Amino acid sequence: MSQLLSTAPYRGTRDFLPAEMSVRLQVFQRLYECIERYGFVRYDGPVLEPAEIYEAKSGREIADQQLYTLTDRGGRRLALRPEMTPSVARMIAASAGQLQFPVRWYCNVNCHRYERPQRGRVREHWQINVDTFGADSPACEMEFFELIHDMMAAVGGQRDMYVLRVNDRILLEGILTEIVGIPAPGIRDVSSIIDRWEKYPRETLAAQASSLGVTEAQFTQLETALKAGEDIVADLSAEVRERSQIAPVLASDARDLITFDPLIVRAFEYYTSTVFEVFDTDPANSRSLFGGGRYSNLTGLFSHEQIPGFGFGMGDVTLFDFLDAHGLLPTPRNDIDVAVIPLDVDLDSPARDIARHLRGAGYRVSTPLTQRKLGKELARADKAGADAVVIIGPQDWRTATVAVRDLRTGEQATIAVNDVVSAVQRIVGRQPTN
Repeated sequence: MSQLLSTAPYRGTRDFLPAEMSVRLQVFQRLYECIERYGFVRYDGPVLEPAEIYEAKSGREIADQQLYTLTDRGGRRLALRPEMTPSVARMIAASAGQLQFPVRWYCNVNCHRYERPQRGRVREHWQINVDTFGADSPACEMEFFELIHDMMAAVGGQRDMYVLRVNDRILLEGILTEIVGIPAPGIRDVSSIIDRWEKYPRETLAAQASSLGVTEAQFTQLETALKAGEDIVADLSAEVRERSQIAPVLASDARDLITFDPLIVRAFEYYTSTVFEVFDTDPANSRSLFGGGRYSNLTGLFSHEQIPGFGFGMGDVTLFDFLDAHGLLPTPRNDIDVAVIPLDVDLDSPARDIARHLRGAGYRVSTPLTQRKLGKELARADKAGADAVVIIGPQDWRTATVAVRDLRTGEQATIAVNDVVSAVQRIVGRQPTN
């Protein structure tokens, strides 16, 4: 006998059975509706792209360690997309002449990275990307911060369940040069240490800083500055504050939308000023849920026209960890609204006809595919979540009537065939969804 193949999915990927898929679709639909209320329109793109766009634009960890690559029959090196940002930059650059800027685009795509599977990380995930291209005023930041809070509220998140931590590369550079005294060439290396600030003990960070030429006095100044929060902004020069996109936000009525935090750095390959991350406040899941920021010229790989952008990516793995940690996952939707059950094989055709009328009215309806006893069909309908059952018996059918049963109360009535839709509507307790 031949050996059977494994039923497990490839490591780091997931199967979504109908109940799980129902939960996911409910969450995603709430997010789509919220995003579209801000005027964003949905787009999509290919899962395969030339490998070089990720090697040029993605971080080195992705390009060197996590990229799934292949060579097609024409000898072209391709990659399964690890993220959507390079693709949308390509698409914007290609269609810039036909677009009316600023544009607001969003998508929800699956991405592939060869990572070590662990909590919050898998090898295939779904990510909602929301981006604006062609806007460079602080109004863009304010709109996105409002959108993020509305998206979190749309899935049940309360403001005490998460924190939106925001930084500005321009302000951070000002802190390092004007307050700590770091020479301009050392800004990126010291910023990389700041990016790891919450992951390592002080002595490790101090040793890493010392290897870059940072004195103990400078390191102490850096510690103080990073702990000062937004108060440190007032110590920066007017020239730095004027170039910042976040300083105007902190001085506006949008101030309460964010927590200014110099520890937020993110990828240098993309972001040029504003950067942010959303963190779960639950101690059991105190991790970054998603993040993003502003990029001044992401399309520069494809076009000489400089097009500013702002955006973020929200991955499904960390999002659903958040919802699970706070008890916010919706219950799976029932499979059907109504079951139509003929008591005789000769009544299959009338059953299908009634089912068609109910489906035409917007209800989800099932009919038996094999003849079973009524008790088994009722149990099956109940397990599928049906609220109503239409039972077609030979004697009733001769008088153009059927039995309609409310599965929640057990009440049953004999009604005219022409009144089936209205009878079902009374039981289900809502208008059908067309």
